Amino acid sequence: MKIINKLKKKWRWPTREDLRRFPFFSGKVLAAAVMLVILLLPVFYLRHLDRQLRTHFDGQRWEIPARVYARSLELYPGLALSAELLRRELELAGYRQDRQLASAGSYHLAGATLNLHTRAFDFGNSQEPARHLMIRFASDRITALATSAGQPLELVRLDPAPIAAFHPLQHEDRVLVGRQEIPEALVQALLAVEDRNFYHHRGLDFRGIGRALLANLRARATVQGGSTLTQQLIKNMYLTRERTWGRKLNEAVMALMLERRYDKEEIITAYINEVFLGQDGRRAIHGFGLASQFYFRRQLSDLELPELALLVGLAKGPSYYDPRRFPERSRQRRDVVLQTMVAAGFISPAAAEQAQAAALAQDLHATGGSTLFPAFVGLVHRQLRENYREEDLTGQGLQIFTTLDPQVQWRVEQALDDIVTQLERQTGHQRIQAAVVVSRYDSGEIEALAGSRIAGDRGFNRAVDARRPIGSLIKPAVYLCALENGYDLTSLLEDRAIVVDLEDGSQWRPRNYDQQEHGTVPLYEALAQSYNLATVRLGLELGLGRVIATLERLGLQRPVKPYPSLLLGALELSPLEVSQFYQTMASGGFYSPQRVINRVTAADNQPLERFPIRVEQRLEPEPAFLINSAMQKTISQGTGRPLAAYLPAGLAPAGKTGSTDGLRDSWFAGFTGDRLVVVWLGLDDNRPLGLSGASGALLVWGEIIRALGSRPLELATPPAIEWAWYDPQRRERVRFRTAQAIQLPFVAAKVPATVDRPPGSGHDFDERGWLGRKLDQLMRGRQ
Repeated sequence: MKIINKLKKKWRWPTREDLRRFPFFSGKVLAAAVMLVILLLPVFYLRHLDRQLRTHFDGQRWEIPARVYARSLELYPGLALSAELLRRELELAGYRQDRQLASAGSYHLAGATLNLHTRAFDFGNSQEPARHLMIRFASDRITALATSAGQPLELVRLDPAPIAAFHPLQHEDRVLVGRQEIPEALVQALLAVEDRNFYHHRGLDFRGIGRALLANLRARATVQGGSTLTQQLIKNMYLTRERTWGRKLNEAVMALMLERRYDKEEIITAYINEVFLGQDGRRAIHGFGLASQFYFRRQLSDLELPELALLVGLAKGPSYYDPRRFPERSRQRRDVVLQTMVAAGFISPAAAEQAQAAALAQDLHATGGSTLFPAFVGLVHRQLRENYREEDLTGQGLQIFTTLDPQVQWRVEQALDDIVTQLERQTGHQRIQAAVVVSRYDSGEIEALAGSRIAGDRGFNRAVDARRPIGSLIKPAVYLCALENGYDLTSLLEDRAIVVDLEDGSQWRPRNYDQQEHGTVPLYEALAQSYNLATVRLGLELGLGRVIATLERLGLQRPVKPYPSLLLGALELSPLEVSQFYQTMASGGFYSPQRVINRVTAADNQPLERFPIRVEQRLEPEPAFLINSAMQKTISQGTGRPLAAYLPAGLAPAGKTGSTDGLRDSWFAGFTGDRLVVVWLGLDDNRPLGLSGASGALLVWGEIIRALGSRPLELATPPAIEWAWYDPQRRERVRFRTAQAIQLPFVAAKVPATVDRPPGSGHDFDERGWLGRKLDQLMRGRQ
């Protein structure tokens, strides 16, 4: 403070004598300096606006997003595929109905024959030409595949359906289009409605401004605007919507600058990619490319004149003319656009009349944004960041080829809707949630992913991000650990009450689901019936460290604490994590990270280098075979027996039910000869669901497998495995097949000794069979 006070005492205003002593402070010099500043301020401000304009426009306008594709559909005679499913997949890929097949990307379905004009497509590793095809169907199967000239074909690969577009590092799902992708009718409609003199002015249309001013004066209200497309683009990209003279001045100046620096085609392309056209929840729909998919589920280049006119009409007021909420209002605005195009000379009155007669699309109420598969696309984005270098993902025009099978996805969504609706009526819960992961366990490819029971839900992705206790789904890992450490499927376990002392001094008293004890039981039965007491005793005998090590080898990456309750599934995992460690068992012990991306190519179709996918043998073939055989018993004889009502005989799937305390979570994980499916059901608020794994998730699983028509599970028997007869009543292996005996696999060196049962003991196998025994009974009755 002392220093400040001293400075205040020394400082004083300059006197006239001071000014005479220093000419710099003379009045003329000051006036000149002020004038210079006044003259330079606009220059500096203009340079600021110019820098802002160039930085934003050059950085944003041509950011081409990555295109994400489903798997490509391969057609061949004998393929199990109905004409309706093929039609639906063609619609997903943006194909349109056209009896004449005038252009690529069109089809015509007549009865059991579908005629198709395919698109050419560069897959990076192969080229597929455009061609005309004739496809015949019978009994939901392709019976003939030929060219339009009748030449038979063995295999045709269709261009894959685009399912999303986003910036890999930002997760934006904007769909930007280049000038060559924009229909000319869209440009004409915009010019007719918004700016007829676009190609003749330099950013400001003074004639249009005067015309609008005159119209507004006559109406004594604002009835007409004079803004050009360039001014509208400036307002959308840079400025606010406030109605002030300062904002209007900036808009006009920047419009002139934009026209000076960039040509008309660049400006109108930027406008088409930037204009606001609707709202999807909290997400704004910007650009005609995204609006085309949001409202019509089709690419912009595939839209016809009535649809293009409807989108152009939305630019005036997306909420007011929303075709989903106000279809009649939207149709009237579309017709105004068409008549304006006639007045501008872009289309004929006959073309406008034909377009006006077209009805609004029927599926406008069922749209889901730029992707119909948000849960799957979200996982694509996550795996991109994990498996590819960041510098590669900054490239423009990437093509991401995924493992999504739309037909599998649709069947999963339908099964969820059907079964969960039934369960809601049964339980009284109205908001049962669900998650499903479907994969090819031999390759680790995920074919379908549902993060919600509602198809297309863009909210929380439960398949990837919801971690819930897995309950009895952990038991196969415990029993696998036992099979790796000297146990076999017939090893006897004690299913009796146990008290476990915990580190904090408390005690844990696990119980069976049925509140009963079952005494001495063989290992395979304890797993099939999901006995908790036997599992806890076995896990403690093995040691928690061994069980955790087994989980880690199966693919679990999350840290696990060695609590005894772990043995009964007090471990919170997502359905995706469960799918990963079941994949290792289903594949016979080979671990491969599950994935949704097949490959990524750059704009020049060259594949990006990625981190290599590793395939590791994590289990010996014998214990892997034994645990899978035991899980087959779980479905045929244990908690999975209700599946018999859903599945065809001979499918022989393997799997495990899972339930948690209070029946809050219902799980089922299982696999057939070609697919692994994991299902979770529950309530988001964690209240009791009232469904066990067998009464809830298992039903969804069965419906999915039934709809997919999976192959039977035929486990490849390792050379060191030997099959033997086992009598479950006597808890021993027998040499002769008895009425109660079942065949079980054993490691050859550990096959238990047999017990000889002489003929006539009541346990030998009667070779006469059922018919022979009945005949003997009839003969004895006559005597």
